Amino acid sequence: MPIMLSGKNLTFDEWADWFEEKRSKPPFRSRNTHQQNLNSLKFLRPAFGQTVLSEITPQAIENFLANRLSSGRWVRTEFGKQRRGELKSSTVHLDFRVLNLILNLAVKQKTLAANPCAAVEFPVPIRRSIRKPHYMTASEQVRIELVAPPYLKHLVIILTEMGLRPHKELLPIKKSEVDLENSVIHIPDSKTTSGIGDMPMTELARAAFKAQIESTPGSEYVFPSPSTRATKPYITSLRKIWAKTLHRAKVSYFPIYHLRHTFATRLSAGGVADNFVTQMLRQGDSQVFKRYSQAKLNMMREALTRIDRQANEHDRTFSTARPN
Repeated sequence: MPIMLSGKNLTFDEWADWFEEKRSKPPFRSRNTHQQNLNSLKFLRPAFGQTVLSEITPQAIENFLANRLSSGRWVRTEFGKQRRGELKSSTVHLDFRVLNLILNLAVKQKTLAANPCAAVEFPVPIRRSIRKPHYMTASEQVRIELVAPPYLKHLVIILTEMGLRPHKELLPIKKSEVDLENSVIHIPDSKTTSGIGDMPMTELARAAFKAQIESTPGSEYVFPSPSTRATKPYITSLRKIWAKTLHRAKVSYFPIYHLRHTFATRLSAGGVADNFVTQMLRQGDSQVFKRYSQAKLNMMREALTRIDRQANEHDRTFSTARPN
């Protein structure tokens, strides 16, 4: 039976059911986020399940957080469940975030007067990563390309020349979405709405696309999966081969996603304004250039000609837009 959001005596379980179905599943959230929310609900439901929302107090929330932090991390083994150290504070904070989100929705629906989470201070400081992105130098790129498998070499060239999101935009791309004649690719799906659309190529990127397409006859995908048992027809993971390639090239490990940062740095070093670097990364407001789509494409082409591929070899520091 559908939940009546105007009800004043709804339990946490009822609201959690509504949240799970109407606010957590794709397309509202990514699949990974939805799964994280479900994991948190496994612990939130036993603590607050049959409690009416208006009766959830800050003290009850604080007790829940304290109990979770002290419960430890349990894993299933052949000898049964065993405790393996303490829970990370970030894990418990995720549970707190999901609870806060559900109660905020209840406030917006006027089922709850105020969110009790507002009066709760998380008991353990959350450590934020301070690791800076790695900007690949031109000499590092040469070493990587020398030892990389051909498809990975093509990936590196395309990512550093176009700044695509590797897993969301490049790996799933189909050959029909690559226009070599006009040096343009069409991105049908992206992390943001501004990421969807046409993107011009540099000559190096065009050559990499052409070589990769010619090396994979019989597949509609540019980067088809080499395994017949794969869940998707294109490559979905690069972690192992990327780590192995960096090791062989004697380059310290960094995530392949950081090649977007390299792209942004090289654009900035070539004199492209920061606000347009943001546009080239396709992470800004999608409405800005939508009225002048052809003009935007031409501006992108002009900007790509100004990439400084030796940027990271210089002694000076360049400003850059930080990609999402």
